[in-house]
Amino acid sequence: MSDKRLTFKKRLHILKHHYRGKKMAPAFNAFHTFLFAPNETTHSGSHVRVADDLKRAMNTVIMALIPVLLFSFFNTGYQHYSAINGFPQAFSIWDHFLTWENFWLGFKLVMPLVVVSYGVGLLIEFIFAVIKGHEVEEGYLVTGMLVPLIVPVDTPLWMLAVAVVFGVVIGKEVFGGTGMNILNPALTIRAFLFFAYPTWMSGDKVWVHGAVERTGTPDAISGETILGYLAQNGSYEYSLSDMFFGFIPGSVGETSTFLILLGGLFLIFSKIASWRIMVSAVIGSLVMGLIFNGVVDAGWISTGSKFYGLMSFEFWQHLLVGGLAFGIVYMATDPVTGAQTNRGKWIYGFLIGFISVMIRVFNPAYPEGVFLAILLMNVFAPTIDHYVVRGNVRRRMKRLKHATILPKDTEQAEVPKVETV
Repeated sequence: MSDKRLTFKKRLHILKHHYRGKKMAPAFNAFHTFLFAPNETTHSGSHVRVADDLKRAMNTVIMALIPVLLFSFFNTGYQHYSAINGFPQAFSIWDHFLTWENFWLGFKLVMPLVVVSYGVGLLIEFIFAVIKGHEVEEGYLVTGMLVPLIVPVDTPLWMLAVAVVFGVVIGKEVFGGTGMNILNPALTIRAFLFFAYPTWMSGDKVWVHGAVERTGTPDAISGETILGYLAQNGSYEYSLSDMFFGFIPGSVGETSTFLILLGGLFLIFSKIASWRIMVSAVIGSLVMGLIFNGVVDAGWISTGSKFYGLMSFEFWQHLLVGGLAFGIVYMATDPVTGAQTNRGKWIYGFLIGFISVMIRVFNPAYPEGVFLAILLMNVFAPTIDHYVVRGNVRRRMKRLKHATILPKDTEQAEVPKVETV
């Protein structure tokens, strides 16, 4: 460690003592612990010493989101210029994708969304920390990165700022802050935008930059998503590789299933996210997709039905389009708002995937349902855990009722195994 860094750390330590007990102490402590690990230790009682804390766990999730963010820079520019110039989809897509023009346009459009999301959200966090006199909570470190990735690229900054204020205050702070909220804050923000400004969150003119401004002109841009085409029983020209790698219109960071999959594996390997929720959500979406495919194959629905396009869509391809994969990996696995018991996680994840595909099919006006499904299951997660625990208690009591009582003079009694939740 250099002398300069030691000097800087010592100065921060001196300032920390200066702010101790003052009104702005929570704000300074948040900055201090972001740069250096806390140096306080307990002096009595047993305690566990580990190398990580909540802030480091949040930073791990952010690292899993960085590739998605970088990809969004390129894809934002690519979708815009492709809509204007008509780039060919086959063979030369990489030549037109990895260009400085695409990256620069995407950077100019996406980074302001990130800055506003973090700036407004952290400002609210600091204000509540100073008012309540507690430490600044780290939960918004991830929320601030998620929010700009789940909105259309041309979302007005003032609109995003209003939604962030609503999501942080109503979705989290009124419940007591990080760890006490019952709804995912990022999805609460997305829900506010959807219901307050629906024309900016759905349709065929919001997913590609410039489409709204150019509507009505001879060279107007149409940025319909694959789900939008299917909701209208239309056809699309995107290949499976386009859908898997993310060369399609959509929300800023939700298009690349490949990078989302890598991020999910990283979170599982680092033990930050629950693999049970991810796997069960995938199974739930596949089951619902298979049911719809079966209805179509049985001839129970006509080709002229408004539901035919999405119901006939290959069941496994639902995971490649829209925000389903992104929601499963980064939002359904939220440890605060998700189920806590192992069996509950299987039920919770399965219902998220099942309901997401159901909403897609039966809501053609907005053919995407993952954020509504996750918010719904956030509400029911405590109920799921409650019945899982009660069921486990009943099984234990039943085993106890039929257990053999050993004599009192038995030196050792074999303790029956208790099934874990």
